[in-house]
Amino acid sequence: MMLLFISVLPVIIILIYIYYKDKYEKEPLGLLLKAFLGGILSAVATLLLFLPFNDFGMEADNIVAGALIKAFGWAAVPEEALKFIFLYWIIWKNHNFNEYYDGIVYAVSVSLGFACLENVLYVTQHGITVGITRAFLSVPAHALFGVAMGYYLSLARFTHTNTSLNLFKSLFYAILLHGIYDFLIFLFADSAGYSPLLSLALVIVFFIFVAVLWRSGLRKINRHIQLSVFRG
Repeated sequence: MMLLFISVLPVIIILIYIYYKDKYEKEPLGLLLKAFLGGILSAVATLLLFLPFNDFGMEADNIVAGALIKAFGWAAVPEEALKFIFLYWIIWKNHNFNEYYDGIVYAVSVSLGFACLENVLYVTQHGITVGITRAFLSVPAHALFGVAMGYYLSLARFTHTNTSLNLFKSLFYAILLHGIYDFLIFLFADSAGYSPLLSLALVIVFFIFVAVLWRSGLRKINRHIQLSVFRG
């Protein structure tokens, strides 16, 4: 029970934060639950469709190429693509998607549904230390990938210009941010033992990237909250 609690708690905290940041019109809990379940289904679909290919890239010629293949091929591309499909299917034509911040709320709900199942699987397998680490890094990262996805999804819905481009950006930036995040982690793990200085440099770069990810995500949240109030 403790491992399950540690797995789910960060998801709940972020969901509550995102929900109460909505200052104009709170989204119906039923639809948010549907988005969350869509995220869980996207995680299941990722496992079923792409798990057989997880050995691809293991024989890469160098650690950089291997880390890139694993980060984007194993994780970022399939995970964010399936999140996007479920998000678009659930909310794009729904009448409750009627203000800018809504895109972020629903995208984060989908992302955290994915992260919740993934977290439960990782933590129950690897223990409490992994659970605590993921609570501060991986789970918030998934939410921030969702912020980027939802930000551009709302632009596609409400600006009435460059709709296709903004839909592309919605998926592209989520993949890019997710891929960079995982690439730095895989490169650090694969380069262990090569050089202490290289390992230190990768840790520094990783936490700089996480800080930039947070700053950019919070700016996007505040920007769409302001646009939502103006729209209302």
